[in-house]
Amino acid sequence: MLFNTYTFVLLFLPVVLGLLALFRIEKLRWAIVPFLGLASLAFYAYWDIRYVPILLGSIVFNFAVGRALTGAGEDAGKRRALLIAGIALDLILLGYFKYVGFFVGNVNAVLGTSLPVFSTMLPLGISFFTFTQIEYLVDASRGKAERYSFTDYLLFVSFFPHLIAGPILRHDDVIPQFGDELRRWSDTAFATGCLFFAVGLFKKVMIADMLAPWADYAFANIAGLGTLSAWLGALSYTMQLYFDFSGYSDMAVGLAFMLNVRIPVNFDSPYKSASIVEFWRRWHITLSRFLREYLYFPLGGNRKGPTRTTVNLILTFLLGGLWHGAGWTFIAWGGWHGVLLALNHAWRRAGRTLPRFIGLPITFLAVVAGWVLFRAPSMAAALDYFAAMVGRHAYPWPEQSQALSAWLPVLTGFTKLGATWTPATIVQVPILAALLVFVLVLPNTQELAERMKARPLWAAFIVVAFIVPFLYMGGRVTHFLYYQF
Repeated sequence: MLFNTYTFVLLFLPVVLGLLALFRIEKLRWAIVPFLGLASLAFYAYWDIRYVPILLGSIVFNFAVGRALTGAGEDAGKRRALLIAGIALDLILLGYFKYVGFFVGNVNAVLGTSLPVFSTMLPLGISFFTFTQIEYLVDASRGKAERYSFTDYLLFVSFFPHLIAGPILRHDDVIPQFGDELRRWSDTAFATGCLFFAVGLFKKVMIADMLAPWADYAFANIAGLGTLSAWLGALSYTMQLYFDFSGYSDMAVGLAFMLNVRIPVNFDSPYKSASIVEFWRRWHITLSRFLREYLYFPLGGNRKGPTRTTVNLILTFLLGGLWHGAGWTFIAWGGWHGVLLALNHAWRRAGRTLPRFIGLPITFLAVVAGWVLFRAPSMAAALDYFAAMVGRHAYPWPEQSQALSAWLPVLTGFTKLGATWTPATIVQVPILAALLVFVLVLPNTQELAERMKARPLWAAFIVVAFIVPFLYMGGRVTHFLYYQF
């Protein structure tokens, strides 16, 4: 079930909130956690009920391993064996669904074999609920996890606001809230949740979805791109991905607030970063934390000298790229960021700095280049796209674009008049420029929430931010980009 659908907004969410209000009476409070756990499973089953047993099996297995770890006492050998077995089976499950086809295909290409390439549907959110539980197992092995009840653990993993596309939750941040906080109504929390959800919905429907045709057209027609059209396509995807993923994250935070639960903010205006180190402190914050604490630090972090630090950074981000998808473009994207981080750290060790007004555009352009790798269908296509960006063709103007068809209803109020449109540069350039100013200057959603007051103007802002995308979303519902990762 998608957040940006009438089914979710008009049926699932009101029913959950209404029943939650009923369960908050004294005699029924014990049922709140089991109810939300079942509601989260129903949310997941709506997409494809075949994958519910996979999710449930993963939850039961990791709960059992976590219980064994928390009960292992001082037996370090037993804890280590349990942890290795738990993580191994988690990664086998993830690898089977997400990577087996990629690896078998590459073995066939390298060795000339004809091994059967498995084709499996990717269960939604498998990367997120797998990493969430690996984090829990590691903490349990270190004595940093409580012996939670099964219903608490089930809700923690399957909690519907985060289940499909994050953020990656920490057990000690969330499960303690399943007590008094979840059982209590809060006007402030609900209003804050409405703000986050409305702004996130606006980002997704009115910005990300409107930019999608520009990005899709550019990356589907790489061979015919001129220089300007290549840059506009890359910038369109850069903005689409930002507003799509940050929009989802805002909605997830907002839904949790409505239930009086706080989950981590996953974005903090990442395009305002003046270095790649700062970027990764602001972009997909919970993934950055996971990679740092559960991969980079165990590899040695920066404790074993500059050379080892560089190797650890690059290896961490190569694996982080692979986490996003089974493809060489994702690995290359991870390697690109790993190299950039290593260079950034080397620059700092040398005692050098850049003024922010120089560091910001350099960082932004480096991120845009990375998104080309991330979006391109193959490495050859990515290299061809880069060639177009640096002037492979003599002509600089876009040749053809369907993108205006997405924005025309918003700009004029008219319906779509045809399937193909003439070049839309005159529309693309000012809109992308305005969005760039938006992400570089304006406050983000959490900053808006901090400023929000119980005033009619704020209520009107929330209503407008919700109603406008609500009216548009019915006819062209699209998936969130991070669903595929």
